[in-house]
Amino acid sequence: MRLLFIGDVVGKPGRICLQKMLPKLINCHNYDLIVANGENAAGGTGITEKAFHELRETGVDLLTGGNHIWDKKDVFNFIDQEPGLIRPLNFPPETTPGSGYAILERSGVDIAVINLVGRIFMNPVDCPFRTVEKVLTELKSEAKVIIVDMHAEATSEKQAMGWFLSGKVSAVVGTHTHVQTADERILPGNTAYITDVGMAGLYDSILGVDKKGPLQRFLTQLPHKLEISRGREVFNAVDIEINENSGEAVSIRRINELS
Repeated sequence: MRLLFIGDVVGKPGRICLQKMLPKLINCHNYDLIVANGENAAGGTGITEKAFHELRETGVDLLTGGNHIWDKKDVFNFIDQEPGLIRPLNFPPETTPGSGYAILERSGVDIAVINLVGRIFMNPVDCPFRTVEKVLTELKSEAKVIIVDMHAEATSEKQAMGWFLSGKVSAVVGTHTHVQTADERILPGNTAYITDVGMAGLYDSILGVDKKGPLQRFLTQLPHKLEISRGREVFNAVDIEINENSGEAVSIRRINELS
């Protein structure tokens, strides 16, 4: 079984990037499942229903979220009705709309995708470690293949989650920082891991945003508008091969291409 996980899709350049890249990748590799982090898909922060459907039309089966999932209020109008969009599982369950995981069937195999958000340098949320441990007891009987999107700022927290879930899930992939790391590996428990998948978005930028805004913020310590323009796009993803009978990862390969 082969899966493609795409890093944070940032604004229109990110959506255009997927429109260019995915048809070629799908034709070459015939992926069983394509997942992308979509929390920045609309204007660089948040997601709208229009952006959601635009990404689904490119071939993405499921979109995960993160700390910016609620930045566009339109998300509240459709997240409960769209099984193709999940939000972090460790948001307060009693008050948060949407689901923190999804189970998809491909060629007779059930695949679970779980979304978590970290707590270091992030807004307060429930413990991602205890939260995922609890849900795994329920999902183990439903799906052998389990993918976890750990959306977090701190490298240490993402690595800790990788080791915590080693041997318990098929893959732990980090998102949020928009910079692809070069530490992809198969952990001793046959769990595929990478600290950050990267992004799909504007290449000559600062994390997908036009350089001027962030530079002015750093230089002046004053608020400055962040904008996204057009230019070359970068496509960051990981290609993961999994034994569908055991749920164990066989390989993980980084993809880093300009479109």
